[in-house]
Amino acid sequence: MLDAHGRPLEYLRLAVTDRCNLRCFYCMPEQGIKYLPKSEVLSYEEMLRLTTLLAGLGVRKVRLTGGEPFVRRGLLPFIEQLANVPGLTDISLTTNGVLTAPYVPELARLGVRAVNLSLDTLDRHRFAAITRRDELPAVLRTFDALLDAGIELKINAVVMAGRNIADLVPLAELARTRPLSVRFIEEMPFNGGSHEASAATLPWHHARIRQHLEQHLGELRPLPAPLGNTADEYAVAGFEGTVGIIAAYSRTFCGSCNRLRLTAEGGLRTCLYSQNGLDLRALLRGGATDADLLIALQQAFYHRASDGFAAERERPLHQLSFESMATIGG
Repeated sequence: MLDAHGRPLEYLRLAVTDRCNLRCFYCMPEQGIKYLPKSEVLSYEEMLRLTTLLAGLGVRKVRLTGGEPFVRRGLLPFIEQLANVPGLTDISLTTNGVLTAPYVPELARLGVRAVNLSLDTLDRHRFAAITRRDELPAVLRTFDALLDAGIELKINAVVMAGRNIADLVPLAELARTRPLSVRFIEEMPFNGGSHEASAATLPWHHARIRQHLEQHLGELRPLPAPLGNTADEYAVAGFEGTVGIIAAYSRTFCGSCNRLRLTAEGGLRTCLYSQNGLDLRALLRGGATDADLLIALQQAFYHRASDGFAAERERPLHQLSFESMATIGG
């Protein structure tokens, strides 16, 4: 299935919850956000039904996100159900790692191919300042457990001016002797009103990040990447792993975007920078047939914006910073 701009539908980011056990500076204010009542969150059965339909339209990869996926009970049995959906060939997840370590062997057994681990610093004091929780030791236990289990590991580090610039090189060094990818992400404006976020206040764009890394590590050599990849991946001399940069605010990868987002409340997002364009929860609970749902999904995907800037312009409100990544699906 292609959208109006010729891009295929292959990848679903599925938020299983909007709740999180951290309070990261770039995601929400210190007091947190107003979470959805349980009755307004899609059930696993509803998520499974929608995922099965999307697999019939071409989705091959599902990434489970949140909030933090492991704060929701029953996650592993749900993953086992997803593994049996015809057409799905890749199940992965994104986690902050606080609760994850004990579940890693089971993730490997269930065939979870890859895990993205959010880790913005290796300094315990700065970790506590950024996340407002002292949980770095637990995250590092998950880091070790994932490597030991042979699950493909990618580190996601948000680059924040004045907060973790000193951590970029130490984080990149994790890939020197380990087969993992360390990806640096431009800070985005989805912080739940935590602080002002605009082009003027988010100065660490992808070119500046690359320049900073090359000053300390040497040349970053571009690597070929699959169509639809959001990260520019680089090889570094002497490194077993790779380094990546995700231009999440500059939005340089929109031309090959192959994904949809499904929020925990059942909102379909055809772009990270759009608003929920289709209320699937209302359709599901209003008695929609599979045929009804397929038509709605096809129309929503076909008519998605050409890029993230166009999606942002289509919003009735431009207050992106008052949304949180936890509610969008990180």
